[in-house]
Amino acid sequence: MKYHSPRLVGISTALAAVTIWAVFLLGTRWGVRGIFTVEEILFLRLLSGALITIPFMIKLGVFVRNQGLIGTLMLTIGSSAVFPYFVSLGLFYAPASDAGAIAPGMLPFWTVLFSWILLGEVVSNRRIMGLGFILFGALVVGLWQIVSGPESGVWKGHLLFLLGAGLFSVYTIHFRRSGLSPTHGLVISLFWGTITFLPILTLSGNIDFQEVNWYDILNMSILQGLLNAVLALLFYSIAVQQIGAAQAGAFGALTPILALIGGVLFLEEAITLTKTVGVCLVAFGVLLASGVFEK
Repeated sequence: MKYHSPRLVGISTALAAVTIWAVFLLGTRWGVRGIFTVEEILFLRLLSGALITIPFMIKLGVFVRNQGLIGTLMLTIGSSAVFPYFVSLGLFYAPASDAGAIAPGMLPFWTVLFSWILLGEVVSNRRIMGLGFILFGALVVGLWQIVSGPESGVWKGHLLFLLGAGLFSVYTIHFRRSGLSPTHGLVISLFWGTITFLPILTLSGNIDFQEVNWYDILNMSILQGLLNAVLALLFYSIAVQQIGAAQAGAFGALTPILALIGGVLFLEEAITLTKTVGVCLVAFGVLLASGVFEK
């Protein structure tokens, strides 16, 4: 199998992005179940991310043109504010290992569907089979936990993960159609997400940081702002440009493995045979759905 340079870059940046996503899920789960509110975490994400990218905002501009209403909303606030809010709120109800299987795990399914509808992308039988494994594995994790899980509100988290995955897949499609560079797309989303949602979050009454020390605030700002809001989105956008929205989205299904391992090691989350089987099904599915074995 031969790789062209753009393809290798796309695969590498997609892997980097999903690794950061796994760390994001673990850190956010720890935060919302401990000392941070969901609103405080989103506040730190937007503020720190926007401050980091101010020079690029000045250089590249922050306005979106010729995208239509849905495209404009997705590129401005969808990826920077709405998607992370859904996932962060979902992590209040459900474990990080569940989030890893359902949120990024279902991302390839939605992305391929929308890529086919909006972009007319051709999907091979091998990738369709892989998506089937991903879907089944995510359902094994999600539905079994809903039926037998001890946490009564876990279904709320699963629903929020599904909504977040669907929303982010729509973002990937509109980003690819926009013609924006990854850096420009990033600064547009952070600028509009920040000026739109920071006032809303401040007025929500759920931000005071009274139970949080400065060390934890700094660490969460680095995780949410620098790593997740900036680097992960930048890496993922590069991957979308290089290998396409469907294949880039398929790599997101690797996150369940990292989230499962991290949840057990760092958050003391319970690991069950059913959940392990579901994660393995997702992992096998991503090998087929990513298209890395296709010419």
